[in-house]
Amino acid sequence: MPLFFMRTLRNCVLALIGAAAPAAAAGAAQVQVQDVYEPQRKRMVEEIAALTRETRFETGRASLSERVMQAIAKVPRHEFVPASERRNAYANRPLPIGMGQTISQPFIVALMTDLMDVLPGDRVLEIGTGSGYQAALLAELAGTVYTIEIVEPLAREAAERLKRLGYGNVMTRTGDGYRGWPEYAPFDAIMVTAAPREVPQPLIDQLKPGGRLVVPVGGHAAGQLLLLIEKQPDGRITRRNILGVRFVPLTDKSGKQQ
Repeated sequence: MPLFFMRTLRNCVLALIGAAAPAAAAGAAQVQVQDVYEPQRKRMVEEIAALTRETRFETGRASLSERVMQAIAKVPRHEFVPASERRNAYANRPLPIGMGQTISQPFIVALMTDLMDVLPGDRVLEIGTGSGYQAALLAELAGTVYTIEIVEPLAREAAERLKRLGYGNVMTRTGDGYRGWPEYAPFDAIMVTAAPREVPQPLIDQLKPGGRLVVPVGGHAAGQLLLLIEKQPDGRITRRNILGVRFVPLTDKSGKQQ
């Protein structure tokens, strides 16, 4: 083999090794970042389990399903909060995400998700995308998630974030969630993450027989209740009060509570 060819081949190999080294280092750095949050996620899951036991007489649940707890342990909540709040990402409390909106307390997120009783393959609707955290959790459990956010900047950022994190089974939309998403109805389960004054009738109409709707209802002054609404196979509607809660109001484009 000619000497100049051997030198060229050697240089190519060294170049390939040099190019691979930064990529490997970047991958190692990413794993290291994830490991930083792992103990915090574990502690958050433990706190959710403890609060579930404490509230069992109110909620009727002494524990949450293993599927829900696994999803909570998996989804990187720190990716769904502003950089200034990342140190608090796994604290068991709501956090601001901008535009006057919040990401809900992890315990409430887990409880609402469990109440929906989502099965693999289900078609799920979420009203109030926010940062996309709840949609990501639902995406771990359902077949397809349809989520609507009325605040355009939040909707755009959430769509980009969910795509970047690989949640390809989430469809996002900017708009008023009060009327649901009739084009893809009926839904196996529906969640509302902001509080209307009354349960929106369009959402009940878009629920499948046998489906569940989880929604906080009420004004701030009067207090809010988390409701579980079930549509029976014969179309009858049943309602159960779960827990006193506090959510941002479900608003129309003018900012008025619906």
